[in-house]
Amino acid sequence: MTTTDPAVPIIDVDPGPLIRLTIADCGAKVLHSAVQLDLFTALAAGPMDAGELAGATALHPRLAADFLDALAGLELLIREDGRYRNSPHAEAYLVQGRDTYLGGFIDLTNETLYGTWGRLTEALRTGEPQHLDPDKGGFVGNSHGDPEKMKRFLQGLDAFSDRMGAELARAIDWSGHRSFVDLGGARGNLAAVLVNRHPHLDAVCYDLPRTAPIFAEHVGRLGLADRIRFAAGDFFADPIPSADVIVLGHILHGFDAVQSRRLLARVYEAVRPGGAVLIYDRMIDDDRRDADRLLSSLHMRLVSRDGGEYRVADCRDWLRAEGFADGGHRPLLGTHTLVIGRSAGHEGES
Repeated sequence: MTTTDPAVPIIDVDPGPLIRLTIADCGAKVLHSAVQLDLFTALAAGPMDAGELAGATALHPRLAADFLDALAGLELLIREDGRYRNSPHAEAYLVQGRDTYLGGFIDLTNETLYGTWGRLTEALRTGEPQHLDPDKGGFVGNSHGDPEKMKRFLQGLDAFSDRMGAELARAIDWSGHRSFVDLGGARGNLAAVLVNRHPHLDAVCYDLPRTAPIFAEHVGRLGLADRIRFAAGDFFADPIPSADVIVLGHILHGFDAVQSRRLLARVYEAVRPGGAVLIYDRMIDDDRRDADRLLSSLHMRLVSRDGGEYRVADCRDWLRAEGFADGGHRPLLGTHTLVIGRSAGHEGES
């Protein structure tokens, strides 16, 4: 049968987007390999040609040209006159040794993401979280049991918390507040950004006891040990320190609606009159159409029994149900949403 046979349907739909989606993980793997080869750090010293880069990174010449040009096509490198240099994004976030370095986060994504997502079909059939090892859970795998791996992961997250802290510093009128608690604040990087931008603030980083050593090391290195205090505890079992503002970033997506409301009820008791709770996550748009946010939610369901992103409207409903006044919501970083709840007597944010 030929294509001119009238029995053969004519399909006037370009399959290109489907093919690109099918191989989308290939681009990510090119990035992961470039980070493992430390290629972007090598280029921080200046442009190189393919031969020079192969020598600097132990890149085999048989694959070098396609690999480097693919990185240029992905806008991670810039190629000019046969020489390569870092793109602005690579220079800002992929050069090892800089405070903004995301390589640790990218490495751990490579280690944990692919094995878990390779079991998506099984999860869709069973509803069960897909930990590759029952003793290793969540996005960070077993990094809590490996101090160096955990430190590398948190260094990657610091690049996000630097920007998130800067946005929170601008988005909220902190002049009427004197203290805040960063719930699940890890090693205190977001708290450090806020106290540097608003020196009148007293800060507490609240996290599990195992986080205390990496908090002390990081905050001490920043010279802020007298400005940020660490409080150890469990969100659901131990007292939450009282403060004017309590920040919950990437916390509620680890729990279901019942657990989230239970935590917010405890937060309500800890927020001082006139204060506020600030919640940010990759919340799902109320119409559930943003694919990136829905994929983020699906990932949380893959790695946890109760987690998942939640709609902005859901978050606002939970806050009202637990006694907070609705303080509205706004986008953060183009990828997250900030929802604000106010305690009694609050006059509003500017």
